[in-house]
Amino acid sequence: MAGIGSSTYWEDLRKQARQLENELDLKLVSFSKLCTSYSSSRDGRRGDTSDTTPLLNNSTQDRMFDTMSVEIEQLLAKLTAVNDKMAEYTNSPGAAALNAALMHTLQRHRDILQDYTHEFHKTKGNFLAIREREDLLGSVRKDIETYKSGSGVNNRRTELFLKEHEHLRNSDRLMDDTISIAMATKENVTFQRGMLKSIQSKVNTLANRFPAINNLIQRINLRKRRDSLILGAVIGVCTILLLLYAFH
Repeated sequence: MAGIGSSTYWEDLRKQARQLENELDLKLVSFSKLCTSYSSSRDGRRGDTSDTTPLLNNSTQDRMFDTMSVEIEQLLAKLTAVNDKMAEYTNSPGAAALNAALMHTLQRHRDILQDYTHEFHKTKGNFLAIREREDLLGSVRKDIETYKSGSGVNNRRTELFLKEHEHLRNSDRLMDDTISIAMATKENVTFQRGMLKSIQSKVNTLANRFPAINNLIQRINLRKRRDSLILGAVIGVCTILLLLYAFH
């Protein structure tokens, strides 16, 4: 490249970079104001039932947004190209003596480019998110107006469908709760059954391991059975005596 080693070439590149940075700064300020005014205008007209004026204003703002986005992207591309040329100049043999100062200047321009790029994408993303949200809300409001403007019979039928749907949801929820309670009860009973089997197994193990305990358990069972027979006989005799006394 002719003249690539001269200081004049470097100064020309710096001048181009500063000019593009100034243009970008002004464009980004205007771009941010456009996005802010778009959000404010949509919020201010949200309760307005007239559709003509908002559509015209929003369409104009959308065109301005698209135009400014293209212009800013072009300026960012030009500034990137200038930074690349500056980086190429710092690597040239003639700039070796001033490489530290040149690299510092180049890094500062790169930081500015990065900040402008980040700010542009952030503002653009916010604008698109607001527009998408407002379009969705507008569609919902249109559906609501269409629903309200329908005939009374259709509205009544829709209300009945909604009530029936809510009734079915409540029934499903109640059935799910009942099934959950039944499953929990089954798990609890199964757990208790396992515990009883475990206790019985341990008792049988102890009884088989210690014959004296086994004999003691058998005696206790025999005594319980004998006491039960005696108690049953006493109750039977008392019952017979009461019946005889009652029919005497």
